[in-house]
Amino acid sequence: MEKYELVEENIGDGRVAVVKLMRHRETKEHVAVKFMERGHKIHEMVAREIINHRSLRHPNIVKFKEVALTPTHLAIVMEYAAGGELFYHVLHQRRIAEDQARYFFQQLIAGVSYCHDMEICHRDLKLENTLLDGSPAHRLKICDFGYSKSCLNYSRTHSMVGTPAYIAPEIISGKDYDGKLADVWSCGVMLYTMLVGTLPFEDKNDRQNLRKMVQRISAVQYEFPHNVLSEGSKNLISRIFVANPSKRITMEEIKSHPWFLKNLPMELSEDAHYFYLNQENTKYCVQSIEEIMNIVNEAKTPPVASSPNL
Repeated sequence: MEKYELVEENIGDGRVAVVKLMRHRETKEHVAVKFMERGHKIHEMVAREIINHRSLRHPNIVKFKEVALTPTHLAIVMEYAAGGELFYHVLHQRRIAEDQARYFFQQLIAGVSYCHDMEICHRDLKLENTLLDGSPAHRLKICDFGYSKSCLNYSRTHSMVGTPAYIAPEIISGKDYDGKLADVWSCGVMLYTMLVGTLPFEDKNDRQNLRKMVQRISAVQYEFPHNVLSEGSKNLISRIFVANPSKRITMEEIKSHPWFLKNLPMELSEDAHYFYLNQENTKYCVQSIEEIMNIVNEAKTPPVASSPNL
């Protein structure tokens, strides 16, 4: 990590990690570096997160750059998105104007659709895991692939992972589920929250009651506020919030929905989508999968020193 210098000590906390803002000493490029303590916290999910993230190269996904070791930590170097979490953008405005919410949603769907076509389900899509790049264009960037899973051969998954407010009913049931359709549900929660300013399934009179929220998700119990949303947005959301995943709107159907297509930028068109799918992602990676796995495996050994320096 000698080629990077510290800029800001803590720009984000995860489940088992801390994220620092650093700068490349030669290029002066700012990067976000996720530090995970070496030892037992480095397990299969960490390796999966890194390998899945490495395979993705899309303008609406935070770029993976490299992994490195310090005496005490495994470091994952990523693109820095200076605009911060979309969550705070929504929180600050209370709710977002429909045209801007649509633009964010269009970018979200572009990134998630690309992940799915690369056979990767995110499984923890939420406003906190989407960043803005800080440019006037407000480019959205999906991050945190810690719960992601390869869904090659359309294998189904059964792990109850994700954030309660955003998870689909089939995840709560504990049965096998299609990770792609569960991601679609989470995208719907994000869209509703951007447009309305509140989470769709929380009890407005008892917001901290997780049990009530889970019950409302299972029953698909939500409502649209009066005279706030357009009929087009309500139609799309109601087709996403369907308990039976086999009857839920698919990613391809979302991309052809009239509300979604309104003012769709060229860079988010299907032509652009196929361009990103067909590019050779591996040529952008400075490290091979073998090199990465060697580093991750070495990080499984406990810290060699108790130094507080990262």
